[in-house]
Amino acid sequence: MPSFHNGAVEIAYLDEGEGDPIILVHGFASSKNVNWVYPTWVSELRKNGRRVIALDNRGHGESAKLYEPAQYSIPTMAGDVLALMDHLAIPQADIMGYSMGGRMTAWLGLNEPQRLRSAILGGIGIGGLIDGTGPGENVAKALEAPSLDDVTDPMGRTFRAFADQTRSDRHALVACLRGTRDLMTKEEAAGIDVPVLIAVGSTDDVAGSASALGALIPGSEVLEIPNRDHMRAVGDKVYKTGVLDFLSRRG
Repeated sequence: MPSFHNGAVEIAYLDEGEGDPIILVHGFASSKNVNWVYPTWVSELRKNGRRVIALDNRGHGESAKLYEPAQYSIPTMAGDVLALMDHLAIPQADIMGYSMGGRMTAWLGLNEPQRLRSAILGGIGIGGLIDGTGPGENVAKALEAPSLDDVTDPMGRTFRAFADQTRSDRHALVACLRGTRDLMTKEEAAGIDVPVLIAVGSTDDVAGSASALGALIPGSEVLEIPNRDHMRAVGDKVYKTGVLDFLSRRG
């Protein structure tokens, strides 16, 4: 698997296919494989004539594991995406992020709009981006617990089970979680000036309301993924079809 360095931090990535580039940014405790390869996003996008690039966020997958929360701010992690684009000499791309990756993508849409052809915010609504209803200290404590049996908090159990399933470095994840608590204000969200699609499962109690976030971001489109929660929306056919339609209308 190819990798590059952003400063001292090694970032693993994949780069497949030909055509207009799309960059995929996975969620917390996930990886490029779990979020994008196994649910067939990479193959579907390639079939639709896209060059597909996906990275393992720092602290995740095959990328470097870091253990200080200060090494994981949203601007710092979004900077890894920009550094990857620079490494591959890609001036502009569509970017799709899921959950934490959606927060990174929203930050890029606000602060580096010239680098985004469009932004797809998956698994992130007003709760995860603005209100802070996503994973917090309850999940950090769940990751630090001796075992899943010791965790009683429902969201904590969900993410601990997911981290165990993906064989993640839980100490790196705790640092990441405690370092990525910076949220966006409503005014900042209203300042995002790129084409935006917000895609959230109808039973997702982690992301918060997609329509409420859509009401804040000018011109954004909202896609509800029926009967899917935060973990099960990722590979859903409605999500894929909606994203491909959205991309096809970008030109």
